[in-house]
Amino acid sequence: MKLVLASNNAGKLAELQDMFAPLGVQLIRQGDLGVPEAEEPHRTFVENALAKARNAAQHSGLPAVADDAGLCVDAFGGLPGVDTAFYATQFGYPKGDDNNVKALLEQMQTIQNRRAALVSTLVAVRSPEDPEPLIAVGRAAGEIAREPVGRNGFGFDPVMYIPAFGQTFAQLPPEVKNANSHRGQAARQMVQLIRERWL
Repeated sequence: MKLVLASNNAGKLAELQDMFAPLGVQLIRQGDLGVPEAEEPHRTFVENALAKARNAAQHSGLPAVADDAGLCVDAFGGLPGVDTAFYATQFGYPKGDDNNVKALLEQMQTIQNRRAALVSTLVAVRSPEDPEPLIAVGRAAGEIAREPVGRNGFGFDPVMYIPAFGQTFAQLPPEVKNANSHRGQAARQMVQLIRERWL
């Protein structure tokens, strides 16, 4: 079964391809099929993921899966949330993972409450009109470290300290991170849902 991934992020593709492998599903990046980026006007992960999945299915004629994920910081009322990818741009930095981390650490310099969660919402549709999209949510709770540590992963992994491991996600071996990350949790749920309902 071929499934379009409504993303052009190589990191997401690699992580999800590994997790979807047991299903015998081949994930294809939407850019490889000429699918344009979807609008993401919504304020929740689930609405944006659904918009992206429907867009990819519409343009490719194939079932599609989309991920909308972000960092939800307690002290900021859950923000940056759906604006996570563009977080740095609010503070005059160019878009990018390193700048996002830099901006976050600057904004949190004087904040004692470091609690935060990485949240991933995966939505899969069989067609653009699918009335019953599959929805899986993963949440990895932790604390924002005072400085980046570790070289693995991407995004906020270097500052996402996970108390259960005593390390940031960027310090963990990829297989341990994938087993415990927000995306890993959502992907396992999604694999189960696809197996139960589509195969």
